[in-house]
Amino acid sequence: MTDASDLADRVQDGDLRLYELEGHADADTAAAARRELLERETDASLDATGAFAFDADEVGPNIENLAGGTQLPLGVAGPIAVNGGAADDEFYLPLATTEGALVASVNRGCSAITAAGGANARVTKVGMTRAPVFRVADVTEGAEVAEWVEDNFDALREVAESTTSHGELTEVTPYVVGDSVFLRFAYDTKDAMGMNMATIATEAAADVVEAETPAELVALSGNLCADKKPAAINAVEGRGRTVTADVTIPRDVVEERFDTTPEAIEEANTRKNLIGSAKAGSFGFNAHAANTVAAVFLATGQDAAQVVEGSNAITTVEARGDVRASEASAGSADSSAGELYASVNLASLEVGTVGGGTKLPTQREALDVLGVRGGGDPAGANADALAEIIAAGALAGELSLLAALASRHLSSAHAELGR
Repeated sequence: MTDASDLADRVQDGDLRLYELEGHADADTAAAARRELLERETDASLDATGAFAFDADEVGPNIENLAGGTQLPLGVAGPIAVNGGAADDEFYLPLATTEGALVASVNRGCSAITAAGGANARVTKVGMTRAPVFRVADVTEGAEVAEWVEDNFDALREVAESTTSHGELTEVTPYVVGDSVFLRFAYDTKDAMGMNMATIATEAAADVVEAETPAELVALSGNLCADKKPAAINAVEGRGRTVTADVTIPRDVVEERFDTTPEAIEEANTRKNLIGSAKAGSFGFNAHAANTVAAVFLATGQDAAQVVEGSNAITTVEARGDVRASEASAGSADSSAGELYASVNLASLEVGTVGGGTKLPTQREALDVLGVRGGGDPAGANADALAEIIAAGALAGELSLLAALASRHLSSAHAELGR
């Protein structure tokens, strides 16, 4: 059996390329050879990189040119009570991050939400999208293609769904721009995140469009999907799962857990998340929802780049039963009056509990902690539950950061935690 040093020699000599090593050795030896090559070429030490826990033979679908593994600290927040359509329990939230104070902040928000009886959460829309772009002669021909697509949705659905045993084509929306036609296909991909499923199904449907209309396919993805890029269409129409979580927290809980008032948190949200975001031209009107989304994504094996879409979030806050109204009518404040209402809407959260990185060992364990690994019953229930839990966790993070800002404790919290 060829050893790692021999393989590294052959790569350096030009006899082999990095991607050819598995053809000459098992996956572990090939990875060791790449590490040795890197150590020779860069003088770096890759001992920690080589101390990975997964089976090198099993990660072929997830990585090319395997050299080792990168570890991240994993923290846990919670429990957080979630009253969802698919997730209805108390959950410990696994968060993989290198950002100090993040887990502590989310944990504080989880405590307040649970003390208030839990966060409501619902998935309101499901649809993984892929949008090919076609060439036509002119606008007249483009309109002809758009009309044909609208009239033949059933035929496109039959062809697209013939490529998958789970996915369902739910919508095809045409957009004509000069001599370009974009068709935005949307699928219910059940418990899979579904990007590959949508791509394969859309390719089959695009072949039919080319055969039956004047349109010629230019690119299977025309960026109107839109995948892994900031895009208003995802903020408005959604992509993956559109999910909302909200909570109503009594005033005494707000004051006890956050050391501030509902009114102060509302003002901080309005001036920061709404006015500040509008002035910045932001797609995300939130404090840091992507922080929680990214940490859960890394912990549970989601596609990390899709945190871009996961930051499409709007946070709303309202102080209800305002204590100032009590002061005006009664001449003194009732410290027990009022409550805080808060919500976060994630327009385009792309998650799955099967496929991709969800099969990796530590990611499987994190999904087991949440009780959502694998296919749900009914299909799609586990991915819905994961989306609802993430939304509730993001809400916890939003509340905690807004409270830290409102109470002017943000910098002191980081200082106390040594960050």
